[in-house]
This record gives sequence, C-alpha cells and structure tokens, in this order.
Amino acid sequence: MTFEGGCYCKAVRYAVDGDPVFKGLCHCRECQYISGGSANVFMVVAPAAFTYTKGQPKAFTRSDLEKPVTREFCPECGTHLVSRARGGAMTILKVGTMDDPSLFGMPQMAIWTSEKQCFQAIPEGVAQFEKLPG
Repeated sequence: MTFEGGCYCKAVRYAVDGDPVFKGLCHCRECQYISGGSANVFMVVAPAAFTYTKGQPKAFTRSDLEKPVTREFCPECGTHLVSRARGGAMTILKVGTMDDPSLFGMPQMAIWTSEKQCFQAIPEGVAQFEKLPG
C-alpha cells in the first residue's frame, strides 16, 4: 500500500510505502485527549515505510509515564500526525491525516474499551478488548 498525507495546514507532509501492520481504534483516556474526545483511529506502519516529505514535525514525550510514546505534530497548526513507540519499534499513524482515509477500511479491533465513553461507537463485528489484547 502506498499513500500520502499530512497536516491541516499542509506545512508537514508524509508518504507511506508499505502495508499496515495493524489497524485499530483506541479508546484509552490519553487518546481521548489527543483526538479531542473520540476514539483514536490509527494504523501501525513499519518505521521504514514512513517518511516525511515536507516540513518537520514538533515532538512531545511525557516525562511522567513509564512507557511513553513520542507524539509528532505540525508546529504550525498542531495536527497530530504520528506517535512513535519507545525504541522506534512502530509508527502509529493517525488515519484522519491520510489524504484518502477510506484506504484505512475497517479496524481489526478496538482496544482500551474499559475507558470508552458512552458516546463512542464501535462498529459491529469489530473485536473488543478492555485493555490491550493478550
């Protein structure tokens, strides 16, 4: 799969050349902050498959968490683009930043449903896990 995307103001752009490793919905409280209230719709891609093609994001890592991710966002408009797991093992792409989000298709599962809000919907037939799957 090859696709492009970027931030709201188009100051930061990226390209992905590789199939997603995983597609999901995260309902954890941290993702609710980042998304503005809904579940985080994300796609995990291999770090080598993801490249910034225009501009450079700003990064933020919480210092009070045991295993924080680094969140990368546009320094101009603030659009959250990706999160990177500690150690660089995966790039977690925010689906709303894709030029064509329909390429996402359907999530494989919904995680952290124990923190889901009553107004957040999970599509029928999608596997659900109260936290992370075993």
